[in-house]
Amino acid sequence: MSPTDAIERGTSETRDGTHVLRFTLRLPHPVPRVWAAVAGSEGLRSWLAVAEPFEPRIGGAVTLRRLSTGLEGAVADASGTVTAWDVERVAEYTVGVPHDRIRFHLEPPRGDHVVLRFTHEFRGDDALRLDRLAAWHEHFEHLVAALEGHPVDLSRWTPARRRELHALYEAVARAAAPS
Repeated sequence: MSPTDAIERGTSETRDGTHVLRFTLRLPHPVPRVWAAVAGSEGLRSWLAVAEPFEPRIGGAVTLRRLSTGLEGAVADASGTVTAWDVERVAEYTVGVPHDRIRFHLEPPRGDHVVLRFTHEFRGDDALRLDRLAAWHEHFEHLVAALEGHPVDLSRWTPARRRELHALYEAVARAAAPS
């Protein structure tokens, strides 16, 4: 499955200064495999970040350390807590800026795929909103590859794909803006 088939373009809305990003992924894998990828330290390492410490329970500690640099060249650590946990259904982490609250919600299988709904709430300017849309889209491409058995070596990450995605989300935002 190509990432394009699995990942719907992310959407966003802003409420009271808080951006809410949403992505929906349709993944042709069993729930336990997808759950392990979004709610397990080894799974997260295969596509997003080193999760250490990682205490899989409500109130548990979590620190996410990116394995790649951002467009600005910095590696970021985000520490916080597990704020929702329902095994094989919901994993939510509330971590430091710029991530704030990230939530993975798995729906029961539908035919040959599992639906993963992702939400990210954070505060920041519109440029940060576009950066986060592009970043999460790229991360989800890595998730699809990891689930297919082809994890990306994030230490070799380059900004080329992120810039393409940023331009896409910027164009969508311009087209939706009132004239």
